[in-house]
Amino acid sequence: MMWIVTKYLLTAAVVVLVTEAAKRSDRLGGLLAALPMVTVLALIWLYIENQPQEKIANHAWYTFWYVVPTLPMFLAFPFMLPKLGFWPTLGVSVVITLVSFIGFALLVRRFGVELW
Repeated sequence: MMWIVTKYLLTAAVVVLVTEAAKRSDRLGGLLAALPMVTVLALIWLYIENQPQEKIANHAWYTFWYVVPTLPMFLAFPFMLPKLGFWPTLGVSVVITLVSFIGFALLVRRFGVELW
């Protein structure tokens, strides 16, 4: 039980670090958010918990493929925010991500990558 609490605290600390850095510097906050810290932590947790190498490798593989369709949201968000406000922009961004994911999953399926 203590291990899971430790994982929660360290993982939450990463999110707090990013948001605190973003308050001070847009660029630094963006850079830290762009780093795959959550993925690296997940890989570390999987390794420490003696998961098979195949499972750890698969996690990294699928993380790559799931990141790609999120990128259009990051382009659209700054343009929509002043026009729509925060919550509508966030909602539209979620829809953009879902549509991008579906289209991307159908595209990469032709190349043997199954995302669902």
